[in-house]
Amino acid sequence: MSVTKSLFGETKDGERVDSFLIENKNGMKINCITFGAAIQAAYIKDKNGAEIDVLLGFDDMDGFENRHDYQGLIVGPVANRISAGGLTIDGQKVPVTKTHGEVCLHSNGDFSTAVWNAVITDSSSVEFSYLSPDGKEGFPGNTLAKVKYTLTDENEIKIEYDAVSDKKTALNITNHAYFNLKGADGGDILDHTLFIDADAFTPMGNELIPTGEIRDVTGTPFDFREPKKIGRDIGDSDEQLKAGNGYDHNFALNNFDGKVRLIACATAPNGVKLECFTDLPGVQLYVGNFLEGKIGKNKKPMDFRTGFCLETQYFPNASNTPSFKNYVFDANEHFVSTTIYKLSLI
Repeated sequence: MSVTKSLFGETKDGERVDSFLIENKNGMKINCITFGAAIQAAYIKDKNGAEIDVLLGFDDMDGFENRHDYQGLIVGPVANRISAGGLTIDGQKVPVTKTHGEVCLHSNGDFSTAVWNAVITDSSSVEFSYLSPDGKEGFPGNTLAKVKYTLTDENEIKIEYDAVSDKKTALNITNHAYFNLKGADGGDILDHTLFIDADAFTPMGNELIPTGEIRDVTGTPFDFREPKKIGRDIGDSDEQLKAGNGYDHNFALNNFDGKVRLIACATAPNGVKLECFTDLPGVQLYVGNFLEGKIGKNKKPMDFRTGFCLETQYFPNASNTPSFKNYVFDANEHFVSTTIYKLSLI
């Protein structure tokens, strides 16, 4: 195992951005950068021994600053969408920045566009930290967030989150990696086979905000309990698929008890397999429905549905939805969570 630090680039304001390449005994590598505490690349060797990078993203800071759709970035303090009016904390409305109409998406990039501090903790891990000031994008409290990336010899990308604020506030942090198991320029992901361990999902209403209903997936295109290709039902006339322009929905995961368990598995025709583990109650499946050909790695476009995301999370808009487990934390109460992405060959 080894960690190698180098210069990735500079922001347009002249701030240095470092990269940390972690490699395990199998030759798998991940590259993480201090901009947005992002996973910039994840390399695995296919059955023929060829090295492929299974993450969409960018080779330089120009892409991360000017063309990103959150590729590989940490999202917080609250991932996903918050409805008009902002957060609800102790029965009071707390306005937050509006990014899409009346909606706040991904906290307007607070965590995602910050340059984080980073420390190599051992030969397989790097810990990133960022202090978000009180009132940034409207969120209460000075919030200290830490994200630790570990690459194991079992080809696991282990992400450990820890965040705490000096005021009561909302916390729901995730990583927004876009996977394509055929490679970053591997074409669309509709031929990937996907399993999600969820008996229900949360349908959306106006502006893609969940309605509060927790709906059974049985007989719907949202049933991934038996593995199926992502593209098999994506063209169905289901109203929810039309609302999201495809899959862009939170799944209510089975067996939530606060412990890490397998929640999803994807495989590609080239035999590359991704397993996702988390201790959280939900995961957002997003399949790149709004990718529009922005130039990414190797100067190749990231086209419509060329990547998929499994964003582990509390359910979206939870502070405003009594039927969802809330993500509001007391002052000095820690948000702590673990997500693992494991890569292998079948």
